[in-house]
Amino acid sequence: MEPQEIERLVQETIRDAEVRVSDLTGTGDHFEIVVVSDSFRGKTLIEQHQLVQASVKSALDDGRIHAIQIRTATKEDKAKRQSADDGLRIVGE
Repeated sequence: MEPQEIERLVQETIRDAEVRVSDLTGTGDHFEIVVVSDSFRGKTLIEQHQLVQASVKSALDDGRIHAIQIRTATKEDKAKRQSADDGLRIVGE
């Protein structure tokens, strides 16, 4: 399965999603899925992950996807993380 297919599936379910998919092993069946969406606001981490899992359920069920790692955030969370990262410096730079 191609990462772009997974992005499309997630975006069909979570309309405002910013999605990044990485093939973790190069075999087209182990992926990391990173989703940023305001649809996650007020939901627990488990509920957020369940939304992402539901979007790729058919591919998990039929074996096109063997394993996924999911990372989720709201747009506000993403902005806060980026702001915090901007203040970090690597020693020796």
